[in-house]
Amino acid sequence: MGVRQRRARTHSRTHVVAFTIAGFLGFTVLLVATLLVSLTMTVNSWLENLPDYQSADAYLVPEPTTIYAADGTVIAEYYLQNRRIIDMDEVSPYVLTATVDTEDIRFYKHNGIDPQGIMRAIIAQLTGGSEGASTITQQLVRNTVLSDEQFDYSLKRKVREAYIAIQMEKMYTKDQILMMYLNTIYFGDGAYGIQAASINYFNKNASDLTLAEAALLCGLPQAPSAYDPTVNPELAVRRRNIVLDRMFTAGDITQEQYDEAVNEELVLNHGAYPDPVGQYPYFSDYVQSLLLEEFDYNTILQGGLHVYTTLDRTWQQYAEEAVQEQLDVVGDPNLQFGLAAIDPATGYIKAIVGGRDYEVSQFNTATQARRQPGSSMKMFTLATAISQGMNPSIMLNANSPLKITDEWEVQNYGNASYGTVTLRFATEESLNTPYAQVALAVGIENVIATAHAMGIDVDLPPYPSVALGSVGIPPVQMAEAYATLAADGVHREGVAITRIEDRNGNIVYEHVDAPEQVLAPEVAEAVTDVLKGTVRGAGTAAILSYNFNIPVDMAGKSGTSSGARDLWFVGYTPSMACAVWCGYLEESMIYVYGAEGHGYQTSVPVWGRFAEKLYAGSWWEDFPNSGITPTYKDNSEWTFSNTDPSINSGYYWYYEEEEEPYEEEVVVEEELPEEDAGNAEEEYTDYGEEEYYEDEYVEGEG
Repeated sequence: MGVRQRRARTHSRTHVVAFTIAGFLGFTVLLVATLLVSLTMTVNSWLENLPDYQSADAYLVPEPTTIYAADGTVIAEYYLQNRRIIDMDEVSPYVLTATVDTEDIRFYKHNGIDPQGIMRAIIAQLTGGSEGASTITQQLVRNTVLSDEQFDYSLKRKVREAYIAIQMEKMYTKDQILMMYLNTIYFGDGAYGIQAASINYFNKNASDLTLAEAALLCGLPQAPSAYDPTVNPELAVRRRNIVLDRMFTAGDITQEQYDEAVNEELVLNHGAYPDPVGQYPYFSDYVQSLLLEEFDYNTILQGGLHVYTTLDRTWQQYAEEAVQEQLDVVGDPNLQFGLAAIDPATGYIKAIVGGRDYEVSQFNTATQARRQPGSSMKMFTLATAISQGMNPSIMLNANSPLKITDEWEVQNYGNASYGTVTLRFATEESLNTPYAQVALAVGIENVIATAHAMGIDVDLPPYPSVALGSVGIPPVQMAEAYATLAADGVHREGVAITRIEDRNGNIVYEHVDAPEQVLAPEVAEAVTDVLKGTVRGAGTAAILSYNFNIPVDMAGKSGTSSGARDLWFVGYTPSMACAVWCGYLEESMIYVYGAEGHGYQTSVPVWGRFAEKLYAGSWWEDFPNSGITPTYKDNSEWTFSNTDPSINSGYYWYYEEEEEPYEEEVVVEEELPEEDAGNAEEEYTDYGEEEYYEDEYVEGEG
């Protein structure tokens, strides 16, 4: 072969190699480009439908709703996660350095993801070790904005997490991110966030943690259950020492600090925040029921609301003491009381006793129990009558029984007859037959309208017996209604919440006083003047004047339902209105000392004990006095179903004879079906389609 041919062949081989190499490189470049395009498209698809990470709300974590008494004391907290948000100046510097040195040593240098950390993690994995690659920012993203995906261990979730972490670091400072992380993560044993953990394990604020304590807590988030010092103290100490070693290696503590902390004995001192129901469970439950009218359950348990209430801890203490003291006196383990006390000047509900033992029964007898108020309902008939111009001196037939209408026969307690008495006397002695006549004379619809205007929200059907207390009403509504009298005829809605703030301190609700003059002042004063008689002389609550030292003016009305199943006293002073109910959760006759119970043994002394404590050392206080007398009609202008008109003609000689000693009234009912006996205070039949009114009653709920 010639030289020329050899050169041509060599040149040909060279070109083939060159073309082969060029082709391979081209293919590789094309493949890489294709892969990059494909990867980009894949990553872009993964980044679709991201949560709104730019919104501050995306990084919010569940916080408890905190309930405050009127003096600012925390009385209850509602929560799903035990967490308290704090600022950086409220946490020990040891916590900050321990967290960074343990979780993300390059935290202040990277932009949300740490390439060096990723490489270290890969090397550790290849050499059989283990090291996390997620930065503090990534962990925060995983626990907040991507919390729904936190248990998805796919590459897709990692990419989404890294992307949001980078974006987050453009929105917040490093210190803000660090504190958001410390307020978010779980430290075990039900504690979320560093403050709750500090209280839980050491009963101190996070700002007061020592080096060893901070190191122990900062070692928990990696495996909260495994390192829980209450369960595995030795493992927890071993983990604490690893954290201390990293702090020393990073130069954040000295050799002396390290040695001292490593050798420190673990001493736990468990603390706790108020439990969800708090110290005043019936009141806080009532507040929660009010919140549920405006907020959903998740907002209440996780929204971080701050709820300021009207609870006066002094009033509450006195109310609870008064109830317990009377329970001790009576000695009946099944007897219950319901008490609600209101400030008439504001409508603020300042005390609630909803039962004798919240752990046994969460049913709130002060706000939920609809029990027949008996004769304490007569106040509304009296107020209606005086508003229409009926003088309390008007005289009425008080004999018993009386057939008030063809369908309604009414009796006094013990079926005792009293002859002819004044309306004032009938009030003081709580006589039913005179009041039944007055209710018909003024119109039962008008009585009901008065009750609603004064604060009764319960539906009151237009049956005559409603005027004598046959429909169940919660004590809190009775207290609100009687508070209208104490406020000179001005009604205010009962208020338990004065202000609500969101987690950032923004006011979302604030109570605005809205008084309404529903009774003329002179009418309210005239009613009060009559009701003073029940706490004096031979009145049904006269023991308040004889047995208790209450240095303020007072008035009120007792009440007993048929069969002595409900014993009431609703009383008021110029600055307090309080309703007290006594009975069993399952309705039955109340027995005291083996005999039928009465209000003067139960509800009246509870009211007296409460008022005595409340006004101890006080100066005398009078009810309002406008100096105006109501405009009364002549007594002869009134007509009553069972009273001779000549009695009020001006020519009738009136003599009020002495009767045998009075006992609190219990109206006897007749001819009701046996299974319904006791559900209506007075017996009556054939009201159109209704044969009798049966108050709604759910067994076991009062």
